[in-house]
Amino acid sequence: MPTSEFRPAPGTAVSFGTDAARYDRARPGYPAALVERVLPGPGPRDVLDVGCGTGISARPFRAAGHRVLGIDPDPRMTDLARAGGLAVQNAALEDWDPAGRLFDAVVCGQAWHWVDPVAGPAAAAAALRPSGRLAVFWNALDPPADLAEDFARVHERVLPDLPAMPRRTGAEGYTDLASRVAADLTASRAFAAPEPWRHTTREHVTREAWLELLPTGGLYTRLPRPVLDALLEGVGAAIDAAGGAFPVHRTTVAVIAERT
Repeated sequence: MPTSEFRPAPGTAVSFGTDAARYDRARPGYPAALVERVLPGPGPRDVLDVGCGTGISARPFRAAGHRVLGIDPDPRMTDLARAGGLAVQNAALEDWDPAGRLFDAVVCGQAWHWVDPVAGPAAAAAALRPSGRLAVFWNALDPPADLAEDFARVHERVLPDLPAMPRRTGAEGYTDLASRVAADLTASRAFAAPEPWRHTTREHVTREAWLELLPTGGLYTRLPRPVLDALLEGVGAAIDAAGGAFPVHRTTVAVIAERT
């Protein structure tokens, strides 16, 4: 996924709702293996989905039979989640009142980097039953190294005022982010030692699918339309030169911790 998501800017957390329908269509889901790792055994159990967005991260938990409540500050995103049958409240975790409710798991897909590193773990712990689990996770989509280099050159040409894109994989970036989250959880003293978890699959992505996905990244939602169009044109040309489609490694990077 775009590395810009590792550098939150003011207002970015609620910028994804500018095209919530595209976000819901284009963003990848999460593997059933993640659900089993967080909540092994049969359900149903109670899950709080922080930063639920359009409901993408809630779907595998609901498919496994668990009861999910979502919270998210952006009503443009949560309107789609509600339309899909998810119970949602509009709030950020740090400001949300659980009203005495407790959960077996608090999960957060692709959104914990918007959560306060001190108040967030405390709020998650307060919403968990004893031995409940907090699971924070992200998806990274990594194309072949030569194509990733082509994409980086397009970004640097179209967006010369931004720092050069780091030459590293998305999985590496999210692994670093997960390590920082683990340190925050340890510092909170509300959780046992956090455990890392990864799950990787190899998929085939078309030009159309990649260009549908790209504008859903945090950086791209704030670009002027002519700049975004130039970026998409350059990336599309690079994909055309590679044959019009390409393999990607989709890696779900997670950190999981049990409430003490």
